Amino acid sequence: MSDNEGENTPKSTFSTYMAEGDQLFHKGEYAKAIESYSTALILQPDDKNCLVARSKCFVIMGDPENALKDAEDSLKEDKNFFKGLYQKAEALYTLGDFEFALVFYHRGHKLRPELQEFRLGIQKAQEAISNSVGSPSSVKLQNKGDLSFFHKADELKMARQKPFLHPVKEMKPQGQKTTTSERTAKQLLGVLHADKEYLEKLLKDEDLIKGKTRSGERLQDVILKCISYLDTRTEFWRQQKPIYARERDRKLLQEQWNQSRHHPPSDPTCYILKNLEEIDAALSTGNAESSLKKARDVLKTVQGWSEEDLPDKKEVLGNLYSCIGNALMDLGDMDKALDNHIKDLELAQQSKLIDSKSRALDNIGRVYARVGKFQQAIEAWEEKIPLVRGSLEKAWLFHEIGRCYLELKNLTEAKDYGIRSLSAADDISDEKWQLNASVLVAQAELKLGNYKASVLHFERALDRAKLLQDDAARDAIQKALHETRQIVTL
Repeated sequence: MSDNEGENTPKSTFSTYMAEGDQLFHKGEYAKAIESYSTALILQPDDKNCLVARSKCFVIMGDPENALKDAEDSLKEDKNFFKGLYQKAEALYTLGDFEFALVFYHRGHKLRPELQEFRLGIQKAQEAISNSVGSPSSVKLQNKGDLSFFHKADELKMARQKPFLHPVKEMKPQGQKTTTSERTAKQLLGVLHADKEYLEKLLKDEDLIKGKTRSGERLQDVILKCISYLDTRTEFWRQQKPIYARERDRKLLQEQWNQSRHHPPSDPTCYILKNLEEIDAALSTGNAESSLKKARDVLKTVQGWSEEDLPDKKEVLGNLYSCIGNALMDLGDMDKALDNHIKDLELAQQSKLIDSKSRALDNIGRVYARVGKFQQAIEAWEEKIPLVRGSLEKAWLFHEIGRCYLELKNLTEAKDYGIRSLSAADDISDEKWQLNASVLVAQAELKLGNYKASVLHFERALDRAKLLQDDAARDAIQKALHETRQIVTL
């Protein structure tokens, strides 16, 4: 066997790389997430969930072509795989193929009508088509025999069979300027327009464009790719939301806002879900201020509606208080965060909403734990235990309660909850929570003086840290394990 053989072979399991990709995705490190998903796909090339996950990253990274390819690959074995259908629609939408995107949003909605994503997709695709070609009501059909569409279709088929040639630009009369087009492009690109102008200036530097990057790619090609990408996005944004449409929307925005405060839109559920999605997206990407502002605005609007307009008003208000509380937690305002989570709990108890009550108790416990009020955190979380659904939630909850007991030096309870957390993690083979629970049990056993048991649990935790390639956890566990072994040998 050669020395280089096996260097590119994945050193861990598919599930590990998949979990790593998911974690990186939630952190917003999309390029690294793509690497992890790609490594996972070496091990299981046809895993449709992994293909969809990588496709999402490609969409966010501005590579809709690869996003579309992954989405289509995820549908090879199962044409009705709804996640693949949704991702294909998203990729087509990003490419600017709004009509085809609409087809796949509809197809997914037919299969899974309860999913809000497909309803929102249909709505945004229809709006993009309307903004691109105008409202269907503004188009007057005439009874004239024009077969040019079919001729163009034939020409397109022929063109696909020929090698690609750069089109010759049409010569414009001398002195004619494209000021309107340039002004439009500047508005559409915003701050990126200055970057485009800078790149175009770089192309005029003949010495610079002859150079190469470290990877060997010509600088001229890199610059041209960047300009081409910006041109593509300009056209996409022009189709999706032309300038005249933006001006029109700005004029109507205040009027619509004033009306919405007293009269809900025709589909209030769609309005609420869309805004909750945006609030959550802002928070998950680290923009707590934006999330907080939007949540408070929507809260004021919903408070102005009657329960006839919105039958689930209390549930919606609870959701919004929860969002506000989470944003305030991220901003470090724990007192106000606690107030909002308590409001969420009160509404849940009034309406007997089990899931909402579970969420509120969860968040109340997190606030108390964050400020060091461990006994109050335990009380909130122990009240939540009967409401828990699924082993993953149990693993997390039991671990957090155990950590609080460890902080309070109630070592027996800390150990018991650690064992319960470990059992729940073992049920679903979740390596991350197996690691966390093993460390908790090991620390409790160490403080109880059960050194051999502590060593066993530290060793198990070390195996999980290596498997997860968590270097920080591995180093900390190795140090604790070394110190515990020394005590055993004394």
